[in-house]
Amino acid sequence: MRYEDVLPISRKEAETALFSNDDMAICDTLIRITYHDSDWKWAQAQCLNFGKHPMPEVRRSAATCLGHLARIHGVLDIDVVCSLLNELLKDSDVSGYAQNALDDIDIYL
Repeated sequence: MRYEDVLPISRKEAETALFSNDDMAICDTLIRITYHDSDWKWAQAQCLNFGKHPMPEVRRSAATCLGHLARIHGVLDIDVVCSLLNELLKDSDVSGYAQNALDDIDIYL
């Protein structure tokens, strides 16, 4: 595994990537907005939306980013976020990521 810096992204660039059909671009954008967008509610809304995406890679990124949002911002709409993450615990492709996010939320909130 090789570490890469998480670079900022403009809202316009993020919206373009999030509305694309490119799963890897969506995953990358979710991480970038989680780390760099000052509007945690907007970033959270994107993660919640993509937590129901048909591709497991995107759902994994969304779950992971929800945990990062808790760590970075120290706040989330806990009921809505935990509802999605508890649903994702039943998804064998994503359950470990959802559990990690729930653990992060428990630690940081």
